[in-house]
Amino acid sequence: MKKLFFSAGEPSGDIHGANLIQALRELDPTVQCVGFGGPRMKDAGLDPLFDLTTLAVMWLSEALKQLRKFFALADQAEEMFRTDPPDAVILIDYPGFNWHIAKRAKRHGIPVFYYSPPQIWAWKQGRVKKMRRLIDHVFSGLPFETDWLAMHGVSVEYVGHPFFDEVRNYPRSSETLERLRGLKPLVGLLPGSRTGEVQRNFPVFWNAVRKIQRERPDVHFAVAAFRDEHAAWIRDFLENQDEKLPNIEVLTRQTPEIIQTSDCCLSVSGSVSLELLHHAVPTVISYRVGRVGWWLQYWFRRVRFITLVNLLTLENPFRRPNPEFRPGSDDARTAIFPEYLTYCDRSDWIAADLLRWLQDPSARDECAGRLAALREKFGQPGAARKTAEKILAALGNSQVQRTRKTVPPGTPQTAIGPADQADGAD
Repeated sequence: MKKLFFSAGEPSGDIHGANLIQALRELDPTVQCVGFGGPRMKDAGLDPLFDLTTLAVMWLSEALKQLRKFFALADQAEEMFRTDPPDAVILIDYPGFNWHIAKRAKRHGIPVFYYSPPQIWAWKQGRVKKMRRLIDHVFSGLPFETDWLAMHGVSVEYVGHPFFDEVRNYPRSSETLERLRGLKPLVGLLPGSRTGEVQRNFPVFWNAVRKIQRERPDVHFAVAAFRDEHAAWIRDFLENQDEKLPNIEVLTRQTPEIIQTSDCCLSVSGSVSLELLHHAVPTVISYRVGRVGWWLQYWFRRVRFITLVNLLTLENPFRRPNPEFRPGSDDARTAIFPEYLTYCDRSDWIAADLLRWLQDPSARDECAGRLAALREKFGQPGAARKTAEKILAALGNSQVQRTRKTVPPGTPQTAIGPADQADGAD
């Protein structure tokens, strides 16, 4: 019987982990899954040590508040690695915490796999040395990510993006779908799954809504709230505005229904863009950060766009970004989704983009057609099943279990093997 230790801390990682656990147990019903995850992983068969999704944080200040808890959880994991070691550790995104889990696993010679790895190619490319040193094998969801990691000596293979395993199976309310289909035209508003992200971005969304409503008072708006507390905050925000709009409503945990019935959407960046790709919904991406955060991302970001859908359109996404995405620029002509990562209020630009799709059906159809073509190329399911097969096959090989091997830095690897131990600390 194989024992696998999981660590996933984001709501999206909880879903990825649940699908992987389900695929593993379908292939081998005796597999025992323990570790850190969320409610979806628990329902799939994880024996949880802690619900890590309750600690999903974004910024350094938020992480520092939970620092003592994170270290306590990492120590709890290491105690298990010492006294009752699993056959492998499987990490899912959440790098700030999961690097510490990987370090502790390697101290005890436990193989470490990364499923849905952190996007170090976009922001912190120097961490590829840490990836080589601590991770035995990476299962990548993006073709350009796979090529980049292999070029930097990481053991990696492309399995497809795990999100496309999920989107086809999302539960949907037929009643909600039917009601929303009667609200035309409809713009979906997707302000994010984290509290801080909702509070930073929704005021900009609201300003864009007001500007659209003045041009098109017939437009309806549906807000997708991830949690009940987010919905309460948004409703309170709307109640406190001087201008009241009758055609806006807030729905909790009904993002799939909103996406499927919307003529177009306004969304924060993140994996939700892949769901929008799957349904070929024209979307404007808006993400507001502080002034300091904006300048930091400008200097450290190493890819042209912030949205996965836009990056998938490029042969080579690794190019320094322009100072800011602007309507009418070369970036605007290349990108499928207009994207505004900014510390300013760009609601004028956002409203103009959405109004173009609302007022010109041919422009909307052209965008939807580009999305459909991209979906056909990259949006196929099967990542969880492929990854489960490869993990079980690797653990059946005695050469993988409890062994280490030195790999010269810069050597591409194409098969599952032990992690590189040659790099120093970084």
